[in-house]
Amino acid sequence: MGSSPTRARDSSAPRGEPPVALAGVTKVYRGGGGVRELTLEVGWGEVFGFLGPNGAGKTTTIRMLLDLIRPQSGTVRLFGLDARRDAVAVHRRLGYLPGELALYERLSARETLAHFARLRGGPDEATVERWASEFDLELDRPVRALSRGNRQKVGLVGALMNEPDLLVLDEPTVGLDPLVQRTVHRRLRQAAAAGRTVFLSSHVLSEVAEVADRVGLIKDGRLIAIERVAEIRARAIHAVEVRVGAPAGLAALEGVAGVTVRERLDDGLRLEVAGGLNPLLAALAGLDVLDLSVHEPSLEEVFLSYYDGSSR
Repeated sequence: MGSSPTRARDSSAPRGEPPVALAGVTKVYRGGGGVRELTLEVGWGEVFGFLGPNGAGKTTTIRMLLDLIRPQSGTVRLFGLDARRDAVAVHRRLGYLPGELALYERLSARETLAHFARLRGGPDEATVERWASEFDLELDRPVRALSRGNRQKVGLVGALMNEPDLLVLDEPTVGLDPLVQRTVHRRLRQAAAAGRTVFLSSHVLSEVAEVADRVGLIKDGRLIAIERVAEIRARAIHAVEVRVGAPAGLAALEGVAGVTVRERLDDGLRLEVAGGLNPLLAALAGLDVLDLSVHEPSLEEVFLSYYDGSSR
């Protein structure tokens, strides 16, 4: 399903086994939900978006990656290591931001991040301060006095500051203002450009489109597609309305590749165009075009078409 990642990585990036590999993973809860027969591989230097509505199985998948819960069948491997047996070695190489972030209420943000740094063997205080400054985080206020957005910043700095080989982020920009969201997106792209890997779980489609190379779509616990964002956009169906001075010439459009006539107007047509628009534009070049409007579907519309199609 979908092509393998191809983003170049620098020569200092870790090599060898893929940072994320799940094979036939199943975890089903008594009341329903979970994931079923999930097989997925994410490569080095890739931002992988894991998309689905609430309850689709995104958080269950992440918790299995972190060995917070264990699958009933299948294998979970990170960096070629078993997520359960080699959990200590695996955790040294990753940064994690949970969807439901719990912090020590009595500690300040500075103390919290210093605690995270000690657990991971670094970074030093100056590095923590640089990261906090970049995210406009007040370090000396107690966590209990921080807004939701500032708590999220603490979690993000804690996940990012060691520059880990693998970032696992569950809804990372919840509660953040647009400026900070852009900072997060820039940092994720920089991490991938340096050869590190980002596993980004979200239901915010525009966010995933902004940073992801590929996306996996999960519905009711099953992976229904893996696609490159660019390929999804290229296959998107455009709604086009064209009006011309001489309607008799519109007959030439009906044989154009990828073009479907949806409605005939007195002086034009409403069309659906699959793929690129160049064949249609070439056909229109010989007509007296009075007006042409093109609606490019949003990423939300494109992804919803996947979900709708998978249920038919």
